Amino acid sequence: MTRLTHLDDKGAARMVDVSDKAATHRTAQAEGFVAMAPATLALVERGDAKKGDVLAAARIAGIMAAKKTHELIPLCHPLAITKAAVNFEISQQPPGIRVGAEVKVAGPTGVEMEALTAVTVACLTIYDMLKAADKAMTLDAIRLLEKTGGRSGTYRAAEARKR
Repeated sequence: MTRLTHLDDKGAARMVDVSDKAATHRTAQAEGFVAMAPATLALVERGDAKKGDVLAAARIAGIMAAKKTHELIPLCHPLAITKAAVNFEISQQPPGIRVGAEVKVAGPTGVEMEALTAVTVACLTIYDMLKAADKAMTLDAIRLLEKTGGRSGTYRAAEARKR
């Protein structure tokens, strides 16, 4: 088993010291899916959600979340993110919205958590914007798709598991 870097020799949590790591260009992409009833999806497509523009609110929330990941996830480093983007793809079958995020940094540690946080908060915002119409929505398949840079190199996820 690989040694967990966030634990010291006695098993206590610690923030990893990255002061000796080289600053490299690093990227991460993540995705998630908000499953919903077809009628709820139609509200988004028509722009008729009572709370306003669902995707605009979710995009801003996701970008803000990427920038604040170190405030939300214990032991994450504050990073000078150079790019945070959130995108959406409407799906009719199954009905819902695919949420994607890409985050970039030039630094000594990666941005996987920032990309995952961006996707998660964007999904939660979609739920919040639409919950009056559909409380049965689910957030599914939030995962890291790809990361580049750093000592461990490139990671690309295998095909998505069936839900």
